[in-house]
Amino acid sequence: MDFFQAIIIAIIEGLTEYLPVSSTGHMVFASSYFGIQEDDFVKLFQVSIQFGAILAVVALYWKKFFDFSKFNFFIKLACAVIPALVLGKFFDDKIEAVLGNPIPIAIVLIIGGIVLLFIDSRFKNPTIASEEDITIKKAVIIGFWQCLAMMPGTSRSAASIIGGMQQGLTRHAAAEFSFFLAVPTMLAVTCYSVFIKTYEHSQMKGYELITQSSETIKMFLIGNLVAFIVAVLAIKFFIGIIKQYGFKPWGWYRIVVGIGLLIYFTSIK
Repeated sequence: MDFFQAIIIAIIEGLTEYLPVSSTGHMVFASSYFGIQEDDFVKLFQVSIQFGAILAVVALYWKKFFDFSKFNFFIKLACAVIPALVLGKFFDDKIEAVLGNPIPIAIVLIIGGIVLLFIDSRFKNPTIASEEDITIKKAVIIGFWQCLAMMPGTSRSAASIIGGMQQGLTRHAAAEFSFFLAVPTMLAVTCYSVFIKTYEHSQMKGYELITQSSETIKMFLIGNLVAFIVAVLAIKFFIGIIKQYGFKPWGWYRIVVGIGLLIYFTSIK
């Protein structure tokens, strides 16, 4: 993977991480299109640039994350992330196996798109418009919904937003809580990959792969910076879209892209 490809992957991560379109699926497809060899560093890079996306949420909602007087907010996030941590560890190898085959991911993109077409009409009478009104029980249930994203192509954002709306949150509140929940979830995944997971496969720690040369360090830093900037813009854009149009545009996007990618990958088999 060269610097140009790394920047493209970082842009895709920043654009899609918080949109209900599956960032993992898009990065897998982009890597395949550009012929990027899926070695240990590339896999680690795709995960580690999530750190830049994490910082985008913290920067945009810094008042929320640095107001330590509202301890209940952090309790909710801690409880909501537990299902993903437990089930993610259990299904880790199975998830890796699916990532090697883009066709199931394309199919899941299409199915998820169809679901998004009907989400707005399914949940018409929300009762919760603010994070403060989300109970710990509801936060945990949303956390279980987020686990649906363990199937590559599902979208962590879409799963947690749908879970939020199913629990009575408005579109805006569900989207924001999805952003908040992404911080501990993605931070845990990134730390696990950098310090533990990669070592199990390559006999090198993730941070050793990152710091093995000045080029890999620059690639890591630039990738995170690009992901951060793009994610900030994407979050602002997404909030505006769902306020005005709901989730249908993203549903049609997933369907069109999924069909296109399904045709592409079946034709090159």
